[in-house]
Amino acid sequence: MLNEVNKLNTLVEIFNKLFQNTENTVLQPGADEPFYQAPSNNKGAVIYSREDYFSSALHEIAHWCIAGNERRKIDDFGYWYKPEGRSIEEQLAFEQVEVKPQAIEWAFHMACDHPFHFSADNLSQAIEASDSFKLNVSNQLNIYLANGLPRRGQILFEALNSYFCAGREVSTMQVNANV
Repeated sequence: MLNEVNKLNTLVEIFNKLFQNTENTVLQPGADEPFYQAPSNNKGAVIYSREDYFSSALHEIAHWCIAGNERRKIDDFGYWYKPEGRSIEEQLAFEQVEVKPQAIEWAFHMACDHPFHFSADNLSQAIEASDSFKLNVSNQLNIYLANGLPRRGQILFEALNSYFCAGREVSTMQVNANV
């Protein structure tokens, strides 16, 4: 069984093999903060994940999988983000834009046989992910599992599932058990 750092190294290898040439994008862990650096000056795009956190890499990749062509030309995809210390209203806005990325992240966790945890990303306010957010993410994941992830996400999901889980089928029963 691989530990988290070994899983991360394997994820980097798989991601870069799949997408460095086809999408001109690489995954680079070890950053102080996660960041998507758009391609520029004949350099490809880089997805930076936080330190050696496996889940951070999966989360940042999930955002990349959703971002369309134009968004992938902009640093951090041009997304709105307010750091920790959000009000309840700001937290609800955050949760609305995080449903699809966290559903994809959860699928990746399942494909890697690694536990998934919802992220409210607001630790300083001691705000946890709301029950409605958890339900929305779960419902979105079930839709993705039934109909497929966005193209790049599906490619990575299948590669991760093949490597980490020997290609076993991921079922929606696993999803409902985690909410």
